[in-house]
Amino acid sequence: MAATRNRAIPALAVALALQAGVAGVATAQAAQAAQAAPAVASAPAAAPAAAIRITEGQVGEVGPGRPIVYPAVTSCLTVTVRLADGGKVGAHASLFQVPGEYRSDRILAAVQQRIGTRPVRAVEVRGAVGAWHPSYFTRAIESYPEGAQVPVPTAPDPDGLARAVADGLGQPRGKVTVQDLPDGDQTVE
Repeated sequence: MAATRNRAIPALAVALALQAGVAGVATAQAAQAAQAAPAVASAPAAAPAAAIRITEGQVGEVGPGRPIVYPAVTSCLTVTVRLADGGKVGAHASLFQVPGEYRSDRILAAVQQRIGTRPVRAVEVRGAVGAWHPSYFTRAIESYPEGAQVPVPTAPDPDGLARAVADGLGQPRGKVTVQDLPDGDQTVE
């Protein structure tokens, strides 16, 4: 049985190569060479952990060892909750609601629901700190009626943002850090 399989694998590789064209010939030759080489035990190659992308107005979660990518953080804030088990829950809060996604005044509740009763190790807030008034987490810009005075930040308020996020997630203020990091993709390992 093993001898038949050993002869069939190179023949199958050649047949597939003919279907794939000239580029497949190298693959077929490599398959033949692999069959001729003795088996050597080796550790499996470490596959890179697949990242998830969380875009504006979205909330997502990854298990331990997996990164989160927040694309195009320009006027947004990202909130990454590091769970005690090594997993992460993330949110990409947008100044203005993206149709079909969470508004800024609803995103922390969605994160809190995702966390549930699991213990939280830390909360990291990153992004355009100077563009955000802490109240945007309790009342989104688009929720104000026309003509109403919308609060506008006069200076970056990292402490106010940290308090707003801590309150919105029901976490102690000491677990929340804020970093001004606008203008680009963010990857949180």
